[in-house]
Amino acid sequence: MVSRYALIIDPATPDDPRTDFTSTFSEVDATAPALSVGELSTQRGDGIFESVGVIDGHAQEVQAHLDRLAHSAEICDLPAPNLEQWRAATVLAAAHCGPGESVIKLILSRGVDHGPAPTAWITANPAPDFAGVRVRGVRVVTLDRGYDSAVPARAPWLLLGAKTLSYAVNMAAIREAKRRGADDAIFVSTDGIVFEAPTASLIVRINDVYVTPAPTGGILQGTTQLSAFSWMQAQGLTTEYRDVLTDELHRADAAWLVSSVRLAAPITEIDGTTIPLDAEFTARLNEYLLSPRD
Repeated sequence: MVSRYALIIDPATPDDPRTDFTSTFSEVDATAPALSVGELSTQRGDGIFESVGVIDGHAQEVQAHLDRLAHSAEICDLPAPNLEQWRAATVLAAAHCGPGESVIKLILSRGVDHGPAPTAWITANPAPDFAGVRVRGVRVVTLDRGYDSAVPARAPWLLLGAKTLSYAVNMAAIREAKRRGADDAIFVSTDGIVFEAPTASLIVRINDVYVTPAPTGGILQGTTQLSAFSWMQAQGLTTEYRDVLTDELHRADAAWLVSSVRLAAPITEIDGTTIPLDAEFTARLNEYLLSPRD
């Protein structure tokens, strides 16, 4: 198992001309206190993050995660991150990850209340063991997100397209799913449109077409879903972005929750309806997702 690792970043502006950002990094004891009690990430969840999967010391899909970090910062009115600085920090953290699977978290917060600058840091830790889940699958229930599918465009201040630190609702949804005898949840709108899972993207196979909900303002574009679609297209398979109706889920030929650390977990049941598990395809997809990807 890899040791824990943490790095505080002195955020650089996007136009910073330097090519070596080593002097902007401060390694800290990951088991010791490092943040101020006035930190807005802990007080209000006012910040953004990315979880980067690491396989045998190789950080996966780094550019896609950095692009999404910048997108989230823009939505949340946070200072634009210097992506080369964050790339260098990610590579440094990955070098402290040993064999097997790890996870690096990139975190950018608004900083201390009334403070002069944002707070930025990276952690690296062993990843949970999801090997069994990738084989046996998960049972899910659909949960009403509490608004219709037009809300993201109507109320952009809800920050629905950003990966923010405000995950209390997401965690509550997973607890509710478990209370209902399932493992995870899929959010749906009040007008019957499928969104995503609390911590994963959704892919469903319907009539031999691999479909994911259209990445509108209400859905966080999944880095693993993007990579999975790229692989599927290379296999000659048909992929599609579109609105998925809740009723379609129960008629799916197969379905998966995909994310950077869990990778592809096949769905075996939705709201009590059994979904076929394509073990051979899932194994091939996870074999790809476990391979080094830039």
